[in-house]
Amino acid sequence: MDYVQYMLDQTPWAIVYVMVTTFLLLMVLLRSLVLPLKAVLMNLLSLSASFGALVFIFQQGHLSGLLDFSPAPLDPTIPVLVFCVVFGLSMDYEVFLLTRMREEWRAHGDNRRAVAAGLQASGRLGTGAAAIMVTVFLVFGLVSSVVVIKALGLGMAIAIFVDASLVRALVVPALMRLLGPVNWWAPRWLQNRKPPAEKTAPA
Repeated sequence: MDYVQYMLDQTPWAIVYVMVTTFLLLMVLLRSLVLPLKAVLMNLLSLSASFGALVFIFQQGHLSGLLDFSPAPLDPTIPVLVFCVVFGLSMDYEVFLLTRMREEWRAHGDNRRAVAAGLQASGRLGTGAAAIMVTVFLVFGLVSSVVVIKALGLGMAIAIFVDASLVRALVVPALMRLLGPVNWWAPRWLQNRKPPAEKTAPA
């Protein structure tokens, strides 16, 4: 009971730290307030699907016979670990996607073309990376006899699969298409600040 209570007390701080840090880094990189917020919300969407699947499988026991385990409440470490690991991994190829879109946007200022070109340029890379991660995580979920490792593997595999196949491939481009130029809005002080990668190297 003490261990569970400790996890419940510390989890909100871990979630806030990850989300705020990610938002600030993306804000500086992309020089936009809308895109970092959208990225954080989309990650939460993928994680929500994963948490729902974990409850369906391990707590309610719908696949207990196939996966060979006894239904029980989830270990409190599982949601925290899945959140931190998946948030970082999915944000990795989110950066590839958004930076490519930003390059296109800066080149011609057409949001629709920028979204299409960014998705086309980074789609194969993101799909390949997601396929590798899903395969590796599924091995943990299907082979391990330890329920905690099994739940971690399946939880991360489901989250990455949903993120790559539905959220990044469909929801994100559609949302950016609807938002239009609002995607790239930022205060003047942020627009005028060059990110480190764009600084001119000394002669």
